[in-house]
Parts: sequence; structure tokens; C-alpha cells
Amino acid sequence: MERLKSFVELFQRQRRPGDFVFATAFMVFALVSLMLLPQETRWVEKTPLFAQPAFWPAVGVFMMVGFGAIHLIGSIASERSPGRGKEVLYWARSLEFVAWFLAYVLAVPVIGYLPASILFSVLLVWRLGYRSAQSFALAAVFGFAVVAVFKAGLNVKVPSGALYAYLPDSIRTFMMVNF
Repeated sequence: MERLKSFVELFQRQRRPGDFVFATAFMVFALVSLMLLPQETRWVEKTPLFAQPAFWPAVGVFMMVGFGAIHLIGSIASERSPGRGKEVLYWARSLEFVAWFLAYVLAVPVIGYLPASILFSVLLVWRLGYRSAQSFALAAVFGFAVVAVFKAGLNVKVPSGALYAYLPDSIRTFMMVNF
């Protein structure tokens, strides 16, 4: 019993101030997933339990709800640490990169896969604080390599950009097919 008490004390000393916010958000996500489960999966008659399309998603979602509830209860029961708002704002900073990705996704149909990949590779290198010409060149090569691997190597079909319509005929076809 003494060992359990020392473990709990150690756990409480290491608790992060934003834990309650995370536990609450996770529980909301788990409950929404549970509510959507009947619409997203189905049970098929005369099919063994483990072969049911809904079985493993249901197991995962029920575990999310159960462990999320345990986490939330533990978070509620523990004493509050100062700095919760500061930590949540620190987490929110990562949403900036979601915005970068969405801008990239919106730019591809307009300017094309190759120009968007090169542009956003270079912009992200700049955003991360690298300012040397070598960093920008490597980012541009990386953007080109990504397009080459996906379009030519893996034969992934990505719609060409609207900007390609303004290219000369001979180049337009090549760009639309390859980049």
C-alpha cells in the first residue's frame, strides 16, 4: 500500500497543468465517436463476432470512452497546477501547421502540384527559421523529389493546376501529365 501511495504522489508531482483540458477534450471526442459508431459501422447477420465490420471499431471506441473516463476522473480528482491556460496555448501553436497544410491543399488545384510543393517546402523551411540559401535549395529539391516520387514513381493521380492552362501547348501537356 505504501508503494502505491508513493507512486500516486510521484504521478501527481509530474502532472502537467493542461491535463484536465486534454482529458476533457479527449472524453468529448470519445463520446462523439461512440454516438457516431452506429452510423459509421454495421453488424452483419450470420457473421462471426470477430469478423463483424463493427466489432473492432466498437472495441476501440469503447476502450477510448473507458480509458478517457478514467483519465478525466483522475484529472478531476488531482489538485490543480498553475499554468493551464499557458500550456493550452502552447498546444494550440501546433494548429498553425494545420493551417499551412490546408493552404497547401487549397493551392495545389490553383497553381499545380509541383509549384505548390516547392513553394510550401521553401516557406516551411523559412517558417522554421532556416535562412541560408542551402536550406532553401534543399527544400526546393525536396519539394521536387516528393512530386517526382508520387507522380512518376507511384503513379498517383493529382489534378493539374489551373495555372497550367496559361502555359504554351507543348509545355502544358508535359506539366499536366508529369507534374
